[in-house]
Amino acid sequence: MSEAIQPEQPPYPGAAWTEIVSRPTLEKFSFAFASDVALEASVLSRPIMGPTDLWAFFQATRAMYERIGFTHEIGTKARTCLEWEGVFADKPVAGVTIITRDDRGAITSVRLHHRPFDQVVAFAETI
Repeated sequence: MSEAIQPEQPPYPGAAWTEIVSRPTLEKFSFAFASDVALEASVLSRPIMGPTDLWAFFQATRAMYERIGFTHEIGTKARTCLEWEGVFADKPVAGVTIITRDDRGAITSVRLHHRPFDQVVAFAETI
């Protein structure tokens, strides 16, 4: 009987992603991404392309949440799925962030999905 391989667990859910989006400069932030990275989100009408525009999005939206935290993480080298919960405009909000990486580990895609629907609409109107 073989033993199951246990993947190395982060110190807390979302630790690596939190470190990336908390980087203090665009230059340091950009190191994590492919040059053609795309962000697709339920609160956006079209994708955001490239590290510079992703940086601007996260800088703008970071302060919009009254509270946000990751609750679960699962993934492989190529893909990470993060569940999160928080508060926006005095109401609960939750969702999932899916991060995809290329063979070199550069992030090529970020998919950010909010719920419930009324919070999706409210967040989109505030951006």
